[in-house]
Amino acid sequence: MHALTGFSLVSLLSFGYLSWDWAKPSLVADGPGEAGEQPSAAPPQPPHIIFILTDDQGYHDVGYHGSDIETPTLDRLAAEGVKLENYYIQPICTPSRSQLLTGRYQIHTGLQHSIIRPRQPNCLPLDQVTLPQKLQEAGYSTHMVGKWHLGFYRKECLPTRRGFDTFLGSLTGNVDYYTYDNCDGPGVCGFDLHEGESVAWGLSGQYSTMLYAQRASHILASHNPRRPLFLYVAFQAVHTPLQSPREYLYRYRSMGNVARRKYAAMVTCMDEAVRNITWALKRYGFYNNSVIIFSSDNGGQTFSGGSNWPLRGRKGTYWEGGVRGLGFVHSPLLKRKRRTSRALVHITDWYPTLVGLAGGTASAADGLDGYDVWPAISEGRASPRTEILHNIDPLYNHARHGSLEGGFGIWNTAVQAAIRVGEWKLLTGDPGYGDWIPPQTLAAFPDSWWNLERMASVRQAVWLFNISADPYEREDLAGQRPDVVRTLLARLADYNRTAIPVRYPAENPRAHPDFNGGAWGPWASDEEEEGEEEEEGRSRSFSRGRRKKKCKICKLRSFFRKLNTRLMSHRI
Repeated sequence: MHALTGFSLVSLLSFGYLSWDWAKPSLVADGPGEAGEQPSAAPPQPPHIIFILTDDQGYHDVGYHGSDIETPTLDRLAAEGVKLENYYIQPICTPSRSQLLTGRYQIHTGLQHSIIRPRQPNCLPLDQVTLPQKLQEAGYSTHMVGKWHLGFYRKECLPTRRGFDTFLGSLTGNVDYYTYDNCDGPGVCGFDLHEGESVAWGLSGQYSTMLYAQRASHILASHNPRRPLFLYVAFQAVHTPLQSPREYLYRYRSMGNVARRKYAAMVTCMDEAVRNITWALKRYGFYNNSVIIFSSDNGGQTFSGGSNWPLRGRKGTYWEGGVRGLGFVHSPLLKRKRRTSRALVHITDWYPTLVGLAGGTASAADGLDGYDVWPAISEGRASPRTEILHNIDPLYNHARHGSLEGGFGIWNTAVQAAIRVGEWKLLTGDPGYGDWIPPQTLAAFPDSWWNLERMASVRQAVWLFNISADPYEREDLAGQRPDVVRTLLARLADYNRTAIPVRYPAENPRAHPDFNGGAWGPWASDEEEEGEEEEEGRSRSFSRGRRKKKCKICKLRSFFRKLNTRLMSHRI
């Protein structure tokens, strides 16, 4: 009898994990008083934290921003919580994720330039204490589901070595939604779905958005709600390739633009995945003492169906369309709900904010660039943040029309950089394509529309905007307010003095999946890491003193490293 009972319990849990239909959207509770919820009571401390991160979702691509895409779950959660409408992220994947998990700007982790590519011997610095590690210290059980994209060349770089008790997801930045194959160039392809530190070959064939929601629900079903939980769900959606189950495409069959149609279907599928996770929180007794945070990781890619309208720019740029994020907080623990917050918030702020909610301590003394913004979010107080360093990237292509003289002798305006101080935003160097691109809803997007507000050849390297008054960056005030330009250039120079050298090593052929059983995964030994660090130190040295004479092979190695850096900049 006991054996039968145990078998039944295991069977039910397995069924909940393996079946998407067990938590159909129609079964999801729509309000705080519905089936599966615990009765109202004084919530225990600390709260359960659920952080949901989407990939490449544009500012315009959510229902409550007037989109033509259906996102009823996100709309309802945001409406019942606090919408963050002055919230900033980074323009590409790795930088946002690194700043979320360390609470530090890119200049303080060495990840200022581009992303971490699959074949690079690089990862989130191992000397950084990550957010999940801090939460583990506070007694939390920590779980990650989804996209990592913070390096994996050594086992020490893996999510399970950086603070997560469990992990299911991909290590690289771009995989097929069904087969989980990823190609980092012609012929350099491998499988990328991992369970813990092992390759999850057997899970291939399941659509990743559904698989990740199922795993999140399974974690909730098997966890004791009396122990605090940190669940980080980093959806692959809605990054390319544009793939969606057919039933979601059918909803948008009248949408003429094919890329936009597929993209919309992916967003709606992700929305329903969030609804299933929310249902599981209520079903298993977590909801009343939970904090749900939703965030995008960067602006939408307009060439792949995304839209940041009416903001300027797109993914990969420092215009508002690249760095203004979608974000909201939904929680029964909020003191002031159902409102829109204009408090200045940056993705680095989640680290000290969540550590504070967990009962831990984190401050500037720990080297953090983030602030605890919970009072601003929950109670409507003023944000402690008054400025944001969007980034300083010394390796990005220098602007032809920038110079030190153009920066009043304070800053070389050829260098790509962006900063916001108060209501002012300054950009220098090449901030990326500065177009205003309307949603691509037509089957054949007319060239005349596409080029209507195209900023093709701009002979300048400094821009200044009053973002509070001009969030669409249409009126450049650099010529009218040189005093503000000087002040912000000085702040850039101040930040740059605290920057550590950029870490962007050359790709290593040892990382090829063919040498690792056909899958992407760790490939470097400790000895190789020591060699890489020594070589990296030589290549990044800024010493002006006498240098030792190098051998011919060392000169060649240095040449190809620099060449590789330039090529990667163009590819991104």
